[in-house]
Amino acid sequence: MALRPAHTTERTLADVAARAAASIHSADAREASQVRVTGASVDSRAVAPGDLFGAFTGLKVHGARFAAQAVAAGAVAVLTDAAGLAELESAGVDVPVLVAADARMAMGEAAALIYGDPSADLTFVGVTGTNGKTTTAYFIDNALASVHDRRGIMGTVELRIGDEAIESPRTTVEAPVLHGLLARMREEGVSAAVTEVSSHAAALERIGGVNFSVAVFTNLQWDHLDFHGTMEDYLAAKAKLFAPGRAQRGVINVDDEWGRKLASQVQIPCETVSTHLDDPQPADWAVTWADIGLDGVGSQFRFRAPDGTEYDAQSPLPGLVNVSNALVAIVAAHAAGVPLTEAIDGVATAHEVPGRMERVVERSEADPLAIVDYAHTPDALTLALQGVRPITPGRLILIFGSDGDRDQGKRPVMGAIAASLADVIVLTDENPRSEEPAAIRAAIREGIAQERPDLHDVHEVDPRVAAVEYGLRLGRPGDTVIVTGKGHEPTQEIAGVFHRYNDRDAYLGAHGRITAERSGEAVAPATGVTVHVHGPINEADARVAARFNATSGGQQ
Repeated sequence: MALRPAHTTERTLADVAARAAASIHSADAREASQVRVTGASVDSRAVAPGDLFGAFTGLKVHGARFAAQAVAAGAVAVLTDAAGLAELESAGVDVPVLVAADARMAMGEAAALIYGDPSADLTFVGVTGTNGKTTTAYFIDNALASVHDRRGIMGTVELRIGDEAIESPRTTVEAPVLHGLLARMREEGVSAAVTEVSSHAAALERIGGVNFSVAVFTNLQWDHLDFHGTMEDYLAAKAKLFAPGRAQRGVINVDDEWGRKLASQVQIPCETVSTHLDDPQPADWAVTWADIGLDGVGSQFRFRAPDGTEYDAQSPLPGLVNVSNALVAIVAAHAAGVPLTEAIDGVATAHEVPGRMERVVERSEADPLAIVDYAHTPDALTLALQGVRPITPGRLILIFGSDGDRDQGKRPVMGAIAASLADVIVLTDENPRSEEPAAIRAAIREGIAQERPDLHDVHEVDPRVAAVEYGLRLGRPGDTVIVTGKGHEPTQEIAGVFHRYNDRDAYLGAHGRITAERSGEAVAPATGVTVHVHGPINEADARVAARFNATSGGQQ
């Protein structure tokens, strides 16, 4: 799928420099000012002839190091900062250079101009928050369908224009890609789009130059403090989405203290939402009754609108957390121009969201219910486990781990949550990245031991694909098996290498093997699997452990 429009209007470098608040550096400034620019990129591998190349300070190296490669691919100018200019001059890069004090912000403005400010021509909704971004974005997208036949969506799962989609490289794409995609959407007849906005994206100005019709805040919970440092700085990054000139109006969930703080600070028209029945907050829109339903498929709720009228509504996903996501989506879609009753119907009929409370194996006389969820923060894990407990007649079996090279402080916290809310724990790897996987699991295990000193019903399984099969084999009819942390993700990163892997596929493969065994087929045990049982387990679980040649730290 092309990530930029087929046709653009040429912009002079002088016009781009003016929009980006940048100065032109060239041996012949007058000639350089008339250079024609037709595209933008911050990835030297994706540069097209006529592009402006953005070179910024990176985590490891400065982007100016790749400028020669970009110029060889057809870049006609480079936008950078003072450090980048020095590196470009040292390397003898022979194209005009734009220098800005904040090169990332400047690149967003430049890309917006180059692609004709496409966000201003669409109904464009941005969704931010620690948890619930993807689910809320998909709910909003379905609600927008009643007014907009062709829509786009950009987020953690996919980049989609109409019916055409590709896997997304990150939650929020870089500014030139964002503006290029919006321009292609406009070119393809799309009239509305939704994007997730991560805190990293806001902090790194990936939404520079964007005009949002509606900005949406779901919640703020413990996550990404390795990047932001404090919760206050984390909120400040999220608040950038609500800045005057960035968004026309806002919708803010005030269930947590950070939403309330944000609502008190914003300077754009804003509507507030309260969804917690046990801790209601003063808000324009509020849930007044909710029933998650015992079928585990969806939830019903009632809410009060600003004029006092009450409406019945539904969430297609289970759990009170998805009541929150549903009402926020309804209010956001209505703020974006969808009639309220149509917004309610649109959210109620939203399709399954990949990797978000996704039911992969249905409960039967032979099988447990098997669910995939993206929960990867302490709050999200709590809500996921609390959400499935009422629909679980038997045991709740959790398969989970925690990311490497990310906030290490949350690992024991999540271990303690798992020990408190799950009956059986299968500890495994998420995305270890450059860290030693066993060390990550050990940190989680410390938290488990705080709540469960004898480590009963704690199994540790490596690799993750085997952990999914192990957990599914532990499950019996009436049980629920939930694997959390990766959701829809199509890869697993181990020691810098991305391996193709997906939790849904792992479930389906394991279920196929188990079903074949029941039919009498010979199924060879998985190889290269390490299993350790840390505490006492029951006899049936011991038989599963024995199948995997488990070592034991407790009585079986």
